[in-house]
Amino acid sequence: MDVVDLAFTPALQQAELIRCKQVSPLELTEVYLERIERLNPQLGSYFTVTGELALEDAKAKTEMLVTSTDLPAFFGVPISIKDLNPVKGVRCTFGTVAALNYIPDYEDIIVTKIRQAGFTLLGKTATSELGSFPYTETIPFPPTRNPWNLEYTPGGSSGGAASAVAAGLCAIAQGSDGGGSIRGPVACCGLVGIKPSRGRVSHAPAGDRVSGIAINGPIARTVADAAALLDVMSGYVTGDPYWLPDPQVSFLAASQQESAKLRIGFATEILPMGSADTTCREAVLKTVQHLQDLGHDLEATSLDFSDLIEPFKTVWSTGVAASGFPLEALQPLNRWLLSKQISGGEYLQAVLNMQIASRKIVAYFDNFDVLVLPVYLHRPIRVGEWSHLSPEDTFDHIAHWVAPCPPFNATGQPVIALPVGFDAQGLPMSVQLIGKPADELTLIRLAAQLEKVNPWIQHRPPLAISE
Repeated sequence: MDVVDLAFTPALQQAELIRCKQVSPLELTEVYLERIERLNPQLGSYFTVTGELALEDAKAKTEMLVTSTDLPAFFGVPISIKDLNPVKGVRCTFGTVAALNYIPDYEDIIVTKIRQAGFTLLGKTATSELGSFPYTETIPFPPTRNPWNLEYTPGGSSGGAASAVAAGLCAIAQGSDGGGSIRGPVACCGLVGIKPSRGRVSHAPAGDRVSGIAINGPIARTVADAAALLDVMSGYVTGDPYWLPDPQVSFLAASQQESAKLRIGFATEILPMGSADTTCREAVLKTVQHLQDLGHDLEATSLDFSDLIEPFKTVWSTGVAASGFPLEALQPLNRWLLSKQISGGEYLQAVLNMQIASRKIVAYFDNFDVLVLPVYLHRPIRVGEWSHLSPEDTFDHIAHWVAPCPPFNATGQPVIALPVGFDAQGLPMSVQLIGKPADELTLIRLAAQLEKVNPWIQHRPPLAISE
């Protein structure tokens, strides 16, 4: 196997190659560090590369292979961590100049779990400032670019993570989603991403700041990889304000199971925002055809999220104030959000109204097991496309583009986004599958079924396969 094929081998298969001693953790880590050194200047996928730490860890793991037989699931597999999530002893910028020199003395519990699963950490991937934007253009870093076409965004705020996985700069990645920040980037980059159910993944040792709308999740090239990383990340930690019981079977096991016949709704219009563009509509209809061919019952439906828009905007925007960073250190859009000065009473009223609207949205699932929607309402924007707009106009453009995503952050329902094909410009097309509360298993089974009839693992950006 050549080094390019190795870099694009799914993470679970890499772990098996290591266990069978066909490749060592050190060799695999060196492959990725060479690719990062060569391609990251063009892509801006990583803010911080922890090359020395990664090599030290990989050497130790390579030595362990000689004597150890009981190895964790992802022993020696390289992974990236989003730069909103602290890793002890590694710079964490949160995408802002105010934290360029911040070295945390603790780390998120999901990082600890990822280490315990045997992963080797390659570095911290690029994010939009405080995770606020669905594109990844953060001062003072260069903009993060889409490996399929460098003129376009890889999305945000997990844009660096998606760009890195798509370009073969890590095997798999951790991301987070507070309004589409996993689903948008994987849609832009042709990957699989899971926004788990509220309470599935802990925010320990801290909290989530925004009333449960944000959660960490996996970004991968296959459904099985994403499911297996979700197994690693999941689980209650003492004191979590939201929690769920463990699933009946592992998420990885679900990816190997057949899907039952399901009642599936679909829509290409999100009121009051409007209809998806031709490309995003085509992705939904293509998926609908696959699902019908697989024997599922499909029904067109209409969705109106009007009651949710204003309360969600209020709750989401308060995340900037909760960050504690000074106004003058932030980019214009975040300064504008912070200057709105929402009172405590207004915030709590917005939370109440968001919860009321969420009940109506979950009620759609009285008639459906799964809902198929576009991820965004139009194709990816170019890097810098909205840089000339005022903060208020930028916010309006964002709200329209990402309209299909935030409702399910509000409800806390599980969602998986996955590739469908490519548009006329060669950019990936994607859809999202939304499940009933706490029902990731159904989504993973269905996504794996779609993956079999419409495989995408063989697709690689031309930039990423040239030597």
